[in-house]
Amino acid sequence: MTRVHGASRTSLRRREFMQRASACAAATLLASPHVGSAAEVPLRLATFRADISPPLGHPLCGGWIPPVAAQDDPLEAIGLVLCGSGEPIVLCSLDWTGLLNEAHAAWRQRLAEAAGTTPARVAVHCVHQHNAPFVCLASQRLCAAYPELQAAVVDPAFFSAALDRVAASLQDSLSHARPITHVASGQARVECVASNRRFLGPDGKISDWRGSSSQNPIHKELPEGLIDPQLKTVAFYDGATRLAACHYYATHPMSYYGDGRVSSDFTGLARKQLQASDGDCTHVYFTGCAGNVAAGKYNDGTPAARRELAARMHDAMVRSLGDLRPAPIRSLSWQTEDVLPIARADFAEEPLQHTLANTTENLAHRVRAAMMLSWLRRCVQQVPLTLAALHVNDATLLHLPSEMFVEYQLRAQDMAPRRRVATAAYGDGGPWYVPTREAYAQGGYEVSVAFCAPEIDHLLTQAMGRLLAVE
Repeated sequence: MTRVHGASRTSLRRREFMQRASACAAATLLASPHVGSAAEVPLRLATFRADISPPLGHPLCGGWIPPVAAQDDPLEAIGLVLCGSGEPIVLCSLDWTGLLNEAHAAWRQRLAEAAGTTPARVAVHCVHQHNAPFVCLASQRLCAAYPELQAAVVDPAFFSAALDRVAASLQDSLSHARPITHVASGQARVECVASNRRFLGPDGKISDWRGSSSQNPIHKELPEGLIDPQLKTVAFYDGATRLAACHYYATHPMSYYGDGRVSSDFTGLARKQLQASDGDCTHVYFTGCAGNVAAGKYNDGTPAARRELAARMHDAMVRSLGDLRPAPIRSLSWQTEDVLPIARADFAEEPLQHTLANTTENLAHRVRAAMMLSWLRRCVQQVPLTLAALHVNDATLLHLPSEMFVEYQLRAQDMAPRRRVATAAYGDGGPWYVPTREAYAQGGYEVSVAFCAPEIDHLLTQAMGRLLAVE
């Protein structure tokens, strides 16, 4: 059953949500498909993909960088549907910057309808490339009240068409579902890609910051800092045939951006290279908790660096596949936890409205105010964030919201040391960055654009603990 955690004050909106949540089964246990009565439904898996590239002139990264001028390689939505364990379970990854608030809910709802399941059993994530759409429908409506911001965030017609294509691909895939009998998990160390962005001075405050790329020699000399160096893979099989492989790694996936050239960037290029050489298996890539992790130590923002980063990612994916040892599926379960977030104390309607309406402000600040305002209203309405976990044998696929710091991913692994925990972040992007409680006092860019109060650390950590409390 879905549980809701957060503010102690109970509202009508929260009671209505809890009533809906209690009516939906969010955890289903599966007996081994190889034992039991002949009436048992075997596990099946369907995979789907569709092009979700934006058209010429469409906003990129929420309008903060130049719009689409050209396309270097297409953006895709790729996913899988697990059938035979109660209602179907859907996992989907998009080559977009983010899906926020009701935009994320719309994808879960529509894919649920296409799969014949409920939104509680659908996980949708973005890889977070920046030359890509960053979608908040509520913010687009707020911006549309001003002529100069009519198409600042997203074209709703494009959004709907992209979702239609993905839902149609998912629905069609169900007729081609294949049995799955085995699962495997593996990992491999990624060399010279990820590095922490934040460096503290003697006063405990941020003294230096290393972004996705840097040509500063000092940033090359600084240590990698806190990262998760392992790329993890969880794969599903029909006998000895690998049907789908989900790959997970924690880093911002940008080599360079802001030139209007749409690209899936180095993580997407690595995935596409792997797909081209292993066409019988569908490869899906998820970005882990990378809020404070990027490639800045190893990336100077050149096309050559993009190629090098893609090659290193591809090498790690291949080595992780080599670590797989398929075993019969013994157990499978799906579990969710809903958390009621709390907006930052300094978020208030009037100043955010003023910034949005101020024509002397630059576009980025006005759109950001619209997104802050949308988040504030969501928190007032007590619409929860959903965390989820798919447990298969001794592996857990953990599904988290937004740009969470890498510490959350490392905590999750510590919570379940006997399990292979593969973490996908960048689900519901409504909160923007999610620092740790300690990081709020340190300051820095990520804290300045974190939409939740510091209490979010405790709420999410407790929810993760409940999801990972499995044998």
